[in-house]
Amino acid sequence: MSPRSRTVVSVASIALLAALVVATVAVLSADERDSGAVSAVQPQPREGFPPLELSLGVRDDAEARELRRAAALYEAGRRGEARRIFGRFDSLESKLGAAFTAWPASANRIEQLGALFPRSALVQLHVGLARFWAGTDGAPSAWREARDVEPDTPYAVRADDLIHPELAPGMPVVVPSFPFRIEGERPAEQLEVLRADRTAHGRITYGVALQRLGRPVSARRAFAQALRLDPDGVDALVADAVGRYEKSDPTAAFSRLGPLTRRFPQAATVRFHLGVLLLWQSDVQEAKRQLLLARKSEPGSRIAREAGRYLDELAQVGTG
Repeated sequence: MSPRSRTVVSVASIALLAALVVATVAVLSADERDSGAVSAVQPQPREGFPPLELSLGVRDDAEARELRRAAALYEAGRRGEARRIFGRFDSLESKLGAAFTAWPASANRIEQLGALFPRSALVQLHVGLARFWAGTDGAPSAWREARDVEPDTPYAVRADDLIHPELAPGMPVVVPSFPFRIEGERPAEQLEVLRADRTAHGRITYGVALQRLGRPVSARRAFAQALRLDPDGVDALVADAVGRYEKSDPTAAFSRLGPLTRRFPQAATVRFHLGVLLLWQSDVQEAKRQLLLARKSEPGSRIAREAGRYLDELAQVGTG
């Protein structure tokens, strides 16, 4: 292993971050956890500026760095500075960023972008956000469009969050039971190393990275490749099942993961991931039962420790 080798994704950090998210979601209402989410009440204008959701993945080019800086300025309320940076570029991200900095005078401009780019998840997500912030109708339809036209994007994932505010945000991420390391200093280099690894474990690890980048369709494909390489491997079977999770219809994931508890009764990873999916569905008590089984089935294992972290986080937020 090269001296520059580094862990791309720490299994512990994945699980801990996810635990913080799902445990908090389990005890907060939709309105409390996301002021921009769909509400059951009649739409009404909101104060301030709508959130800007730019996801640039592993890009590290000059424009990406500037767009990240502009987005941070926008979030900090320094919108004049953000507008000047966005105005230097011609990408869709920059056009939307510039429009959002001019809110609310730019509402028509955002709708115009939506009409010009009807098959862009990025644009449709932000059209929905603008409509929601303005208190006009049509936000959910724009979010459904964002989810459906480009499902393999973080914008589609975020749109699905807004369509389903009663569920945990994002998508459940697979936590491999095996340790993994890759070479490469920059994220793009690390992703390329993962992409090139054609072993079953390599496909799983690549799928995890894709999940974290908001690319669930590509992740699902990587997990399916892992399963073809290792059809009886519990990690591959679990990854394939979890990768099939969809908020609108979680049955494909549960119908594969549930039977694995009988096939691999002592495998902590099966119980752990079943617990994670149940947390995503807000079934906290059954999720805790599965996490307890995961911790007991392989004491001292990597997955058992992560199950313990989830249980600790759930206890801290007072889920009983």
